[in-house]
Amino acid sequence: MLAVALDEARAGLAEGGIPIGAALFTRDGTLLGAGHNRRVQEDDASVHAETDAFRKAGRRRDYPECVMVTTLSPCWYCSGLVRQFNIGAVVIGEATNFHGGHDWLEELGVEIVVLDDETCVTMLKDFIAARPELWHEDIGL
Repeated sequence: MLAVALDEARAGLAEGGIPIGAALFTRDGTLLGAGHNRRVQEDDASVHAETDAFRKAGRRRDYPECVMVTTLSPCWYCSGLVRQFNIGAVVIGEATNFHGGHDWLEELGVEIVVLDDETCVTMLKDFIAARPELWHEDIGL
């Protein structure tokens, strides 16, 4: 499942955006929607990877049975999305470059898995080094 999110992150980077990808799955592994951070591409601060994947998944009635897979710990905005719709689990590629709201989600009963995937860590670390101003804009600094 992380491979789908990584492919999305690479697509975002290739488009000149921020390399963060996400995908929403059922617990049995069925892909519902995948997306990537498109803040730069669409000139829209609200298009984070998780929101893009969520929108592409369409309306659901079974969010507690869904898993959001993301290359990076979700920010407070995206953590709020998980909470609002009661998504049951979040699989996180890495939380080294940015530690978002996943501790809060875990406290609320959301299943959290942090993979510490080196590919995710390196891709974003290299991006931050090359484009610090864009990264700081993305995280609100």
